[in-house]
Amino acid sequence: MGADNSTQPPPFLDTPWRQINWKDKQSDLQYVKNYKPHIEGRQLRILLHGPVGAGKSSFINSVKSVLQGKMCAAALVHDMSQDYFTKKYTTYKIEKENPSTFYPFVFNDIMGLEPIKGVLVDDIKLALMGRVKEDYKFNPEHKLSDGDQYYNTEVNPNDEVQVLVCVIPADTVNLISKEVIRKIQEIREVASELGIPQVAVITRIDQACPEIQKDLKNAYKSTYLKEKMEQFSMEVGIPMNCIFHVKNYSEEINLNDDVDSLILSPLRHIIDFGEDFMNHKLSQSEGSHSYD
Repeated sequence: MGADNSTQPPPFLDTPWRQINWKDKQSDLQYVKNYKPHIEGRQLRILLHGPVGAGKSSFINSVKSVLQGKMCAAALVHDMSQDYFTKKYTTYKIEKENPSTFYPFVFNDIMGLEPIKGVLVDDIKLALMGRVKEDYKFNPEHKLSDGDQYYNTEVNPNDEVQVLVCVIPADTVNLISKEVIRKIQEIREVASELGIPQVAVITRIDQACPEIQKDLKNAYKSTYLKEKMEQFSMEVGIPMNCIFHVKNYSEEINLNDDVDSLILSPLRHIIDFGEDFMNHKLSQSEGSHSYD
């Protein structure tokens, strides 16, 4: 007689455990297009970090593609033949319909996390605080220090990071070393001390599950991915409602509504979290001044 598998959970749920606007991506798209910070002249800065090859640059390109309605490649994508492909601190802006205007949020990609080398946690802390200047070349041996030409001594509020996004590949999540997980934990602690909201984006979900590759609408039905999300949430402390599945554009030459919907879901929440943080800092600042 065969083994009794009745107690094992099914690989896919009958109904998704999280709802996505599959049929109405336009509402999320319009929300992002209409977004304007309440504070005049401010922009949201979104910092991406994660293991090498996790899909940070691809996520930036995918966001730009969705918002511009065409395939775009602003950020150079990691070449697996090269170590630490992203080496400089680069700000990526996204043009609106008018080429001379941009969305009021920007992305920064940094050198990937590695067990021994990779970006230093101290440099990430400086970036979060707005201390890292554009084009700073990350050095896995030495941290950026005061007095360096790329150390920002006078911080403009727009230099500071409002949202920290950890990008993790679903298909190799089991292979992420304990040392990299420890670095992610350290980075989260630093961001938490600064009060910066944090989000995790799980990429390559189609590579982790054949059924999702067939139909992206299975993204939040997979019990395997849900278990991996729960495990990652426990390991690094990011709540489940701040972790999102995405499929970056990679081989496609045309846009796909389902891919767009998965990209827009975390983007909308990233904007909301960043806006709340920005307004909270302003209220704290005004509150402290009132006692002067």
